[in-house]
Amino acid sequence: MQTDKIIQSLIDNRIVSINLKKPFRYASGILSPIYTDFRLTISIPELRDMIADGLAELIRQDYPEATVIGGVATAGIPHAAWVAQRLNLPLIYVRAKPKDHGAGKQIEGRISKNDKVVLIDDLISTGGSVLGAVKAVRNEGVNVIGVASVFTYGLPDADKNFAAAKTTLHPLLSYADLISQGHKEHKFSDEEYARLSTWHQAPWDWTKREEQADAAK
Repeated sequence: MQTDKIIQSLIDNRIVSINLKKPFRYASGILSPIYTDFRLTISIPELRDMIADGLAELIRQDYPEATVIGGVATAGIPHAAWVAQRLNLPLIYVRAKPKDHGAGKQIEGRISKNDKVVLIDDLISTGGSVLGAVKAVRNEGVNVIGVASVFTYGLPDADKNFAAAKTTLHPLLSYADLISQGHKEHKFSDEEYARLSTWHQAPWDWTKREEQADAAK
């Protein structure tokens, strides 16, 4: 897999930004040293091809029994389409909720009780949206064998949520991969790497420390 090249492209194209001096504030209130906008990947042909190739290889390796690829609306749909094309497998996509008109479908595409579905999303934070899609497919009596994603923050809440849903997650890239490569390339010091490493382990504690340090200035 070309994970190093993908990470470099994410940074070069400002899809991923890291800033320890002025952390980003998420809607949840958490302060974070990282900001991502993975929806931008669909506009960069070389990058999206590397991602699709990587995800296809990952699924061949970790989910060889997959018979259907599913995209999680909306950001996971294009990646799922490119992966399904590479694997020559059927494609479905799953809405966040059923349509309020027509047949009221939440799942678009054709699946059967015998299928083994892998769902794809672009970004995993707590896993809420993709696990909602997992539940929707399982409610139809269809087996979801796991989830693949372009990126995961590796937050403890996500680990708990996937375990509770009895669902495996295999990401192409992780926050740990990102900061490890940055450290190797001397983009930040040992001290900065240590600060970055502690964030995804306990983001709320990290936020409190940053707020306290800022208040003490």
